[in-house]
Amino acid sequence: MAEGSAEIAALAARLVADEGLDYASAKRRALKSLFGPGARVELPTNEALEDALREHIALFHADTQPAELRALRRAALPWMRRLAEFRPHLGGAVWRGTATRMSALQLDLYCDDPKAAEIALVNAGLRFDTGQLVRPGRREPLNVLTLSVPDRTPGEAITLHLILHDLDEQRGALKPDARGRSWRGDLAALQRCLEEDE
Repeated sequence: MAEGSAEIAALAARLVADEGLDYASAKRRALKSLFGPGARVELPTNEALEDALREHIALFHADTQPAELRALRRAALPWMRRLAEFRPHLGGAVWRGTATRMSALQLDLYCDDPKAAEIALVNAGLRFDTGQLVRPGRREPLNVLTLSVPDRTPGEAITLHLILHDLDEQRGALKPDARGRSWRGDLAALQRCLEEDE
């Protein structure tokens, strides 16, 4: 990895762990902070950022992060059961094992009709915000429903992002990264992770 890219990865890792930023936002902010606006420096890959994040966690969060990760994985379980008809897959830092208390839950939903998930939330009386996720190399952005859900700690809340995919995209949902690790897992896979954590 190029020197500038390594610096970006290290700062972006801190932003992800300590401020809860997503990878793309953390990389852009780190680039701007280190090299100024409009700088042309190669950004680290998600895998390189994840490596830096694991190093950051080992140095600064080793005593708290495992319990925070377990709590977030447990918080995902009821939502995956509740949204079972939309074939939920847990993704992001909670699935990959790098989540801290600042991390959001990310569930990828695979729907015949993406509006159906939105209607299910409305019918359940749940309030949510809508947004879009632009994917590099894809023409169509994904719709994202964001909720604030209660945590077990009184007065605390967890951000839950529901990313709506077309049903056909489920075939590639478990495609591994360059190291053979999946970017997301279904309910059975999450339950296995929690059993291994115990």
